Amino acid sequence: MAVSIVLSHISALLVAVLVLLWALAFRTTIFLRFYSSSVDGGATATATAVAPFDHIYFVLHTLLMVIGFILFGGEGILAHRWGVGLGWARGPRKAAHLWLQGAALGFGVAGVWTKFKGNKGVLANFHSLHSWMGLLCLLLFAAQWTMGFLSFWTRGEGRRARTLLLPWHIFIGIFTYSLAVATAESGLMEKMAFLHTKHGIPGSSLEFTLINVLGLTLAIHCGLVVFTLIPAKHKESSTSTMTTRIGYGVSGVQRLSL
Repeated sequence: MAVSIVLSHISALLVAVLVLLWALAFRTTIFLRFYSSSVDGGATATATAVAPFDHIYFVLHTLLMVIGFILFGGEGILAHRWGVGLGWARGPRKAAHLWLQGAALGFGVAGVWTKFKGNKGVLANFHSLHSWMGLLCLLLFAAQWTMGFLSFWTRGEGRRARTLLLPWHIFIGIFTYSLAVATAESGLMEKMAFLHTKHGIPGSSLEFTLINVLGLTLAIHCGLVVFTLIPAKHKESSTSTMTTRIGYGVSGVQRLSL
């Protein structure tokens, strides 16, 4: 299991490097000029002044959602696992899980905020499937973090209630994380379509190749995170079932001896 944790860390680092490389190396994506300065008129001058800020907001949105929301969220999910490898007690592992997930939520809110700063207005930035999936993902994540904080950190619920909530907490967490990755993949495809149709960038370009590699690496990272988590829970469930059966067997023997 330690191997999958190491691989998930490596894949997360690779995703971060690819996103930064896309953001810094390709001016067609990061410093793209949507309007030509050779066109006369005050409207063109205003648009030229606004466009760079829109582009900065796009860069921030990509970095915040991929590196901040997805990668921090993945590390938060695995905090219990790599915390064991570091020899941490249960309390520090829960704290790492809580605060990494809280940081991911903060990055996600900031990433969505950047989409509200576009010069076309709020509704113009939330008309696609990508944007709807992103909003759903953020709402689920916020509800998940709040419920986890109230139930498992502050222990506002009784032990039996926490036991009943734990499987749902795990399921919603995995679903939300997978939805976040799927949302990022749809965003990459949306951006590629925009660059191809609006700016004539060919599908065989180096930039498109980098985006494809980024999307593939992100999918592999998601698979590693889920693979690392699920066997641990399955193992715990199997151990609990076996212990219960042994307990029933011991009770039966005790009753027979009476």
